[in-house]
Amino acid sequence: MDLTSIYILVIAFGLDLLLGDPKKLPHLIILFGNSISLGEKWLNKNKYQLLKGALLTITLVSISFTVPYIIIKWLHVCNFKSIASVFSVVMLFYCLANKTLVKEGYAVFNTLKNEGLQAGRKRLSWIVGRETDNLNEQQIRVATFETMSENLSDGVIAPLFYFLVLGVPGAMAYKMINTFDSMIGYKNDRYLLFGRFAAKLDDVANYIPSRITALLMLLVQFKIHGISFVFKEGKKHSSPNAGYPEASLAFILNCQFGGPNYYHGKLVDKPFIGNNNRNIEHDEIKRVATINYSSSILFIAIIIGLLVFFQHV
Repeated sequence: MDLTSIYILVIAFGLDLLLGDPKKLPHLIILFGNSISLGEKWLNKNKYQLLKGALLTITLVSISFTVPYIIIKWLHVCNFKSIASVFSVVMLFYCLANKTLVKEGYAVFNTLKNEGLQAGRKRLSWIVGRETDNLNEQQIRVATFETMSENLSDGVIAPLFYFLVLGVPGAMAYKMINTFDSMIGYKNDRYLLFGRFAAKLDDVANYIPSRITALLMLLVQFKIHGISFVFKEGKKHSSPNAGYPEASLAFILNCQFGGPNYYHGKLVDKPFIGNNNRNIEHDEIKRVATINYSSSILFIAIIIGLLVFFQHV
């Protein structure tokens, strides 16, 4: 990477903070989702579902890396460096979901406060996989914070991490992996075999970013002494990764996450993360939003520092 990568990073991150998900423009993740859906409908039947799911995953992840890599290289070879930079900015912008994540969290909290419990449940259902019909106000706020902490890793820190390691193609390949997991990485009859490889690949891809996210959250709140709590409580989660950002936020807020919830009609008895089962107040969404933004900005600063360092090595 040269110093152009810094401009690409800063502009893409700034665009995400300014625009969020562009509703009126074609979105990269929709293209990813449509390709996964098409492949799943074609292949997820009859025999060898595990093998066919793995082949689909490997194929689409490889394409999501190779195509932007070739485009960027070709533009540089043709001396269209400015166009290559613009293309890179747009692709990285599509890989980030910072503003949208915070916006959705505020939407749930504000809907719950202004429109009542039923409306809050419905608004929460837009962003979580659990059933929301019987949740109380506390459970809605807990679910929102769990989602915001987990998706800080998936939607912001992980794409930035893979941008640092493998450039824009790496960020795009990660988003394909993450989209696979969100669509077919479920342990139900339809996806148990077909989505197993994608789910495991997502676990591997998020192993480092999830732990970086947890540490960043502690750092920006000057609570690095909570690291032992995070690694003790984070491993309780059924996911090898999601528990660490959740545990970090639980430590910062001195609250409790986890516990039993219904998913697709089945009760899943998840362990609790944290010990203080206190009520979460409405205004605490502001602090969580601040944690999100400050963690992201700190990681941007770290990446810039590393890029400058490696440039001079």
